[in-house]
Amino acid sequence: MILEQIYTGCLAQGAYYIQSGNEAAVIDPLREVEPYILKAERNGAKIRYVLETHFHADFVSGHVDLAKKTGATIVYGPGAAPAFDAYIAQDGEELKLGDCTIQVIHTPGHTMESTCYLLKNESGKPVGLFSGDTLFIGDVGRPDLAQKLNEDLNQEKLASHLYDSLRNKIMPLPDDLIVYPAHGAGSACGKNMSRETTDTLGNQKKTNYALRAGMTREEFIKEVTEGLTEPPSYFPLNVLMNIKGYESIDKVLERGQQALEPADFEAVANESGALILDTRTAEAFAKGFIPNSINIGIDGSFAPWVGALIPDIRQEILLVAEAGREEEVITRLARVGYDHTIGYLKGGFEAWKEAGMETDRITSVTAEELAEIAANKEVNIIDVRKEAEFEEGHVAGGENIPLDHINDHMVKLDRDKTYYLHCAGGYRSMVFNSILRARGYDNLVDIKGGFKTLAASGKFPVVK
Repeated sequence: MILEQIYTGCLAQGAYYIQSGNEAAVIDPLREVEPYILKAERNGAKIRYVLETHFHADFVSGHVDLAKKTGATIVYGPGAAPAFDAYIAQDGEELKLGDCTIQVIHTPGHTMESTCYLLKNESGKPVGLFSGDTLFIGDVGRPDLAQKLNEDLNQEKLASHLYDSLRNKIMPLPDDLIVYPAHGAGSACGKNMSRETTDTLGNQKKTNYALRAGMTREEFIKEVTEGLTEPPSYFPLNVLMNIKGYESIDKVLERGQQALEPADFEAVANESGALILDTRTAEAFAKGFIPNSINIGIDGSFAPWVGALIPDIRQEILLVAEAGREEEVITRLARVGYDHTIGYLKGGFEAWKEAGMETDRITSVTAEELAEIAANKEVNIIDVRKEAEFEEGHVAGGENIPLDHINDHMVKLDRDKTYYLHCAGGYRSMVFNSILRARGYDNLVDIKGGFKTLAASGKFPVVK
């Protein structure tokens, strides 16, 4: 038997490939499906099942494309009603995969169709639990997402279902069972996930707060629902794509990989109203960029920030990317449902400059340079980190406006004042800076190295 976790750090997401004999199953695949197909071909196997643990909110699954390309059967647990062909399994039903067996365990709570898959080896021994968003390492799935699509549900009702699912379906399973969750630390589908991506169920019973022995239903509901932040706005839109289906990734890539000369790029931008998305590093962007473009660097938590900051997944997008990374960017956009990339700048920003087109830049200062400025006048420092990060330690006098809430705080800023922006290391502050600059805020200065350099300089008191 082959069992492989395929982990994608940008989304903190785990997909799984299981093979027994010449049959394979893929659990919760990403949008780009060729890697799974090639893996099965190399191993001399045919993909028989695409197992979905639930209708995902944080990414668009590759289930539809993978089934079409391989003839595999898409499987959901009880209560799922997708708009495409799929097999809706019954609670407790067993699916044969080569010499192994996969048992369906319906575990409503994160969503009502949420389902775990229990893998039994050739001898019938349970060896792995693919727990989706029902059980994470150190946490459980947040119970507030499904209520967005069903007015009869609320997070307390969902949490109550989750309590029953965990106590009655999961916790009685063997302690030596390996738990394989759909997400790890960094995902917005939970609030307290570990950086570890697997663990034994027995250890989780000892260490996971939500599996605490003797925990009452009321205690569980309170602890699981408190401290939940507002989910990214793109989540319900991704759920609908996962339920209704979507355009093939092949067509998305073909449309996006239209190489445009600078003049054509500018013309398309003007005619279409497309968003110009620059995915280079913060440092490269600061030195020069196309006016009104937005910087979200590909080498960071790219897809989640795109989802959090671009409200409409149907928004047409034009790309400025590092040479050779255009397909990667288009793919990672499609992972979270942004399928409408309509071209990229051929030759990148260097070609734009060489063509004599208009450019803009972001002013940056070091911590030492800012200290010299602050010695002579009051400076306005904006900390764009999350509220929890700010509370752990921040520069005295700094104002916290998290990047997540940038659209809610626009009115707070005075266009006549100069603001000095920072995050932890420079990624988020450049995103923040680019968005505000595109909206007419010209007096914004980025602090190189972010909070780390400010604190290390010793020139700015840090308070908690």
